[in-house]
Amino acid sequence: MISVVIADDQTMVRQSFRAVLDAQADMRVVGEAADGTAAVELCAELEPDVVLMDVRMPELDGLEATRRIVAGRQEIRVLILTTFDIDEYVFGGLRAGASGFLLKDAPLDDLVTAVRVVAAGNALFAPTITKRLIGEFVRTNASAHAGRSRLAELTARETDVLRLVARGLSNAEIAEALVIAEQTAKSHVSRVFAKLGVRDRAQAVMVAYEVGLIVPGNAT
Repeated sequence: MISVVIADDQTMVRQSFRAVLDAQADMRVVGEAADGTAAVELCAELEPDVVLMDVRMPELDGLEATRRIVAGRQEIRVLILTTFDIDEYVFGGLRAGASGFLLKDAPLDDLVTAVRVVAAGNALFAPTITKRLIGEFVRTNASAHAGRSRLAELTARETDVLRLVARGLSNAEIAEALVIAEQTAKSHVSRVFAKLGVRDRAQAVMVAYEVGLIVPGNAT
C-alpha cells in the first residue's frame, strides 16, 4: 500500500486528487496540507511513501518544503505538481530532492502512474518538462568541470550506465543497450548510485548534467 500526503493550498485540488488516489487498490491518502509548513510537519508525523507537492504555497514554498522533508527522511519521495512549466522549478526541485514533476493539467491517470513510478524509486518528468530544460539550466547556472571529480570512482561501464540513466532508460533498456542481463544492469545502477551518493534516478540525472556527462540539449 502506497501512503500519500497531498500538499496544495487549493481545497478543490486536494479533494480531486484524494478521490482519484483513494480509489486505487494500492494507494491511501493519509493526510492533507494547505501550506508548506504544515506539509513538513505532517510528513514528519506520518512518514508517507509519496508527497504530492504544489510549488506555490503560503508560509513555505513547495521547493523549500521538499528540501526539509527529504532532509528529515530520504525514503519519502516527493512528486512536484505545478501549473508552471518553468525550468527553474525543475532544477530547484531536483536540488531539493524531488523525484519527479508533473503538470497539474495532466490527465488524472497520469497522476496515478506518477505516484507509482516515484514510489518505486524511479524519476518521472512530464513530457513538457524535458531533460533539455534541466540541461540548459545547469549549463547557465553550474560549472560542469567543477563536478568532474564525482565521476572519478566510476568504472568505464558504470559511467556508460550513468549516461543511459540520464537519458531516461529503464534497467531493462540499459541491459539491452549494453547487451547484458537485466539483473547485471540493476546491480550497475545500484553501484553508481552508491558511489555518487544519490538516492534515485532523479538525482543521478542531475549529477550527469552537472558534471557535463550529458551535453545540454543533446540528451538523446
